[in-house]
Amino acid sequence: MAREIFVRELKAKLDAGAPVVLLDVREPDEVVFVRIPGSVHIPMGEIPGRLHELDPDKEIIVYCHLGVRSMHVANFLAQRDFAQVASLAGGIDAWAVEIEPGMPRY
Repeated sequence: MAREIFVRELKAKLDAGAPVVLLDVREPDEVVFVRIPGSVHIPMGEIPGRLHELDPDKEIIVYCHLGVRSMHVANFLAQRDFAQVASLAGGIDAWAVEIEPGMPRY
């Protein structure tokens, strides 16, 4: 089972320049509304067919709106030998509340 990472921990990693891949698994209409800059967007339903686009040797932080879809995707990746994968607890909504209060919420 994949682990969860909290938004403040992710923010500290990003501020430190850690080479993490932010994987946004939300639908296109959600991404148009708001996203974390620098994220790679692959909708949840497309992950199985697009695994080749992800490097299993990199640390991947998966996020969605609230953290449910991202945990499913993180577990899916972990079962396929992605060793450094985590789901962002609370998703982009928690990011907006705790890290970027001016970010639009939905």
